[in-house]
Amino acid sequence: PRPNSLNRDMTLTEFKFIWYMEYSHRMWGRLVGLAYIVPAVYFWRKGWLSRPMKGCVLALCGLVCFQGLLGWYMVKSGLEEKPDSYDIPRVSQYRLAAHLGSALVLYSASLWTGLSLLLPQHKLPETRQLLRLRQFAHGTTALIFLTALSGAFVAGLDAGLVYNSFPKMGERWIPDDLLAFSPVLKNIFENPTTVQFDHRVLGITSITAITALYLFSRKIPLPRRTRMAVTSLLAVAGLQ
Repeated sequence: PRPNSLNRDMTLTEFKFIWYMEYSHRMWGRLVGLAYIVPAVYFWRKGWLSRPMKGCVLALCGLVCFQGLLGWYMVKSGLEEKPDSYDIPRVSQYRLAAHLGSALVLYSASLWTGLSLLLPQHKLPETRQLLRLRQFAHGTTALIFLTALSGAFVAGLDAGLVYNSFPKMGERWIPDDLLAFSPVLKNIFENPTTVQFDHRVLGITSITAITALYLFSRKIPLPRRTRMAVTSLLAVAGLQ
């Protein structure tokens, strides 16, 4: 290692632990890819897929391949030589967020496709309350997705280590160095304090929105399956 390299005292056992974590993640990713592509080819050749489903299957398989490509692109950013830097080697938080976001889209699309095939769609009267509930649910989904992406920036910058108190950050509600970087927009993505602050605010906002969605859904006559979904969402949000 270079004279200024960090972790130069790392033992072979410690290195193996990191190496096997990365290796296992890659092998698992390839297994997931095979779990998509092999059955897709089989069902396609058997003629069991309708035309719309063929497009859906192609999109999902394409997303799997794109996810793997993003993973390689992300890891590559953590292996770049920085001779003048004494910072901890880490992957780009932008690429990490893209990798996580792509995984969430793939997972959600797969779940949506699977449930659409397994469960019959409920035919409900399009009342004003139901339309509002649907819009509320879509907005909450977008908020949760944004909160998860902000978590990737926290992980990429080790921003979780900056402050370990809650609800205040240190002795203040709003830290002094919240806008320390210039230009101001740079703080949102590269200032660890701001990244942690944003993630906290988004997390609190998400669980508030989910609770409000649950309370609003209680006022509307909904099928049992829908009620179970909303209640499960609230329970998982509380656990998270």
